[in-house]
Amino acid sequence: MSVHECMTRKPWEISFLAEPEEVAALRRIMRLHLNLWGLPGLIDAAQLCVTELVTNVITHVGPGTPATLAVSMSGEYLRLEIHDPDTRVLPTLLSPGSDAETGRGVALVDAVADRWGVVLQSDLKVTWCELAAGLNRPDGHVERPSVARAETILALYDPVRFPCAEAQTRLTPGVVEEAMVRVVADLFNWLRAHGRDTAEVLDRAQMHFETEAVDAC
Repeated sequence: MSVHECMTRKPWEISFLAEPEEVAALRRIMRLHLNLWGLPGLIDAAQLCVTELVTNVITHVGPGTPATLAVSMSGEYLRLEIHDPDTRVLPTLLSPGSDAETGRGVALVDAVADRWGVVLQSDLKVTWCELAAGLNRPDGHVERPSVARAETILALYDPVRFPCAEAQTRLTPGVVEEAMVRVVADLFNWLRAHGRDTAEVLDRAQMHFETEAVDAC
């Protein structure tokens, strides 16, 4: 799947019962969403973390516990959270050489994730971990040369600015699309003024775009 520049990665969550058979379903959901988010490189690590955190709830809180998986972007990190209602039982990182038969899951999360922790609320425990997403920008976007060139062109169409030009600039997709329409229309006018076939150029541009998308897989 290609990486989508300036992709909107909206937080999402799903409620489930902490049962062994639910783990496989959650792993599939993680794979689906991370592919849609253009983050296939995080699938294995994210699936492992979800597996171990949910298994920890099953083992230490109890099978059938109502729980929630919440997924979001925290800057350049993918954040995974498991919510459960037991604030008394906390995940414990075992010391090296421990002979305990349980508790290895937290050690795996600690080894795979860049950081993790627990947040206690009045009636809720949130066990979370974060994985570096390898994004080029702190605003959670992937920057490629083709996108940078497009931003340079769109910047000429003041006061419309491409929304990824600066982290603090947040324009609606409709405004950006209008800028793109103006750019394409001007280019078509230039082609027509120089006796070029706009349909042929458009077809070639579409083929070039599709080739780039395949190369990004």
